[in-house]
Amino acid sequence: MKKKFLTFLSASVILFSLTSLALSQIDRKLKDDLYSQIELFSYALTTIQADYVEELPPKDLIYGSLKGMLATLDPHSQFLTPEEYKDLKTETQGKFGGLGIEISIRDGLLTVVTPIEDTPAWKVGIKSGDRIVKIEDEITKDMTLGDAVKLLRGKAGTDINITVLRESEYKILEFKITREVIHIQDVKHTQILVDQIGYIRLVEFREDSAQEIRKALDELIKLEADSLILDLRNNPGGLLNVAIKITEEFLAEGKLIVSTKGRRFSQNTETFSENRDHYVEWPMVILINEGSASGSEILAGALKDNKRAIIVGSQSFGKGSVQSVIPMPDGSGLRLTTSKYFTPSGESIHGKGITPDIVVGYLDSVKDEKDEEEVKEDSNVDEIFTNLELENAENPEKVKENKRAEEVRERLLNDNQVQSAISVLRGIRVYRTFNGGLEEVTE
Repeated sequence: MKKKFLTFLSASVILFSLTSLALSQIDRKLKDDLYSQIELFSYALTTIQADYVEELPPKDLIYGSLKGMLATLDPHSQFLTPEEYKDLKTETQGKFGGLGIEISIRDGLLTVVTPIEDTPAWKVGIKSGDRIVKIEDEITKDMTLGDAVKLLRGKAGTDINITVLRESEYKILEFKITREVIHIQDVKHTQILVDQIGYIRLVEFREDSAQEIRKALDELIKLEADSLILDLRNNPGGLLNVAIKITEEFLAEGKLIVSTKGRRFSQNTETFSENRDHYVEWPMVILINEGSASGSEILAGALKDNKRAIIVGSQSFGKGSVQSVIPMPDGSGLRLTTSKYFTPSGESIHGKGITPDIVVGYLDSVKDEKDEEEVKEDSNVDEIFTNLELENAENPEKVKENKRAEEVRERLLNDNQVQSAISVLRGIRVYRTFNGGLEEVTE
């Protein structure tokens, strides 16, 4: 075993050395420092293998070293075992098991970026900004993102207990959540809200999101929409190329969408809209909140800086770094922060977020006991009429679908941030009429 380990160790040192030689952009002094530190690493590895109380497989030691090394860089960089790398690829395809939350490390604490709509975490009341302080009986202090994900995920139908600190309310809250297989529906609730104002809810940026947005816009065109509310609240981001593709729907050709800056020249990029076919010119409002992160911040920042949309809501999360996923020869991977996002005006998103043009905090609708009783009575009446409709309908499923759509519409029309967005779009409409009248008088 010891002979095998020494062979493995020698191969590792050779690999490190070859990798170092390939880094031609590193100056000689840095190379010398790297060699001396590799020697220290090799010595520590040999000592652990020789003197540790239990004999450990070399692979476990190397994987542990890589995990620790990536964890010291920033909260978003991590080493992925072959199993974790496979899970990561599964996530971007819109189906995975778990609670339905996006998490990050902020100020050294495990933090909920956002609960994904209509998932177990959303239904029990988890909120963006909640600090997860305990998972079952395990304290999360100094826990890596990878380890947290492992604990949170599990077989569908099983329960998990988590404890969160909700700083906005100065409360410690405990939740029991039943895991589900998470099916992501990227684009939801496409409809006309009022006065030909269209509405689209974009939940995440996944593989099919751009095509789904295109379909939603085509549907609104058929419904004769003339303005749009794009709801990015609690959208945690996703695939960068998809976020750019969707942004192009609303920016004319040649407009800057986003730039990235990193250490290497190849990481310094500028991405411009290439849209020549179906540029949507409607007046727009984008809704964001503290759960809007990454791709949704790129979209909102691009449309804000290009004066293409008015941003309404609250300050976004501020996740503006680019992670490249680099496959390794054994099926593992590196998720490595390689650059940061900047909006067209040159503002960094990371750690700051997007500031809305019009700041509107979300208000929960609070009802007293009398109101609750009235709502319950009305619900019973609605249920009776719905059942009668279903009995007489040729297509009961269509009746249910229409009923659900109407309920969503009523909920949105009672949402104070949506109400603000509607007011903005109506104001733009009035201004354009007024401005057009002035131009006619001048002529």
